[in-house]
Amino acid sequence: MAGLTDLEVMLQTLDPTVRDGEFVYACVSQQAARALPAQATVAEAEGWTVVLRREDADAAGLTYDLAFSWISLSVHSSLEAVGLTAAFASALGSAGISCNVLAGFYHDHLLVSIAQTDDALRVLRGLRDGP
Repeated sequence: MAGLTDLEVMLQTLDPTVRDGEFVYACVSQQAARALPAQATVAEAEGWTVVLRREDADAAGLTYDLAFSWISLSVHSSLEAVGLTAAFASALGSAGISCNVLAGFYHDHLLVSIAQTDDALRVLRGLRDGP
């Protein structure tokens, strides 16, 4: 099934859901990244960024700065879609909410401050429901 590309349709079908748990970012070696139960990885020149559940990071003795909520946007957007990231980033930014974005094959995923989870959901649902 091809992903959506029409911004209006993507926004109308936007359904943000929160994964259970708290998530953290850590930077580790490639070998360590392969051994961890990471939810996402990004290879960078400085090391492998892993996003994993806080309890898994604690069990592995990893250090991290902040813990986040993970919000998935349950709209199947195409990897070539234009405007969705700009729409939610602008709306969240205007509300003073920082987010880190992970683009999956089927969905976009946002990691936001745990304290701002409810506000982020309200803003994202506002994009769907309109003013």
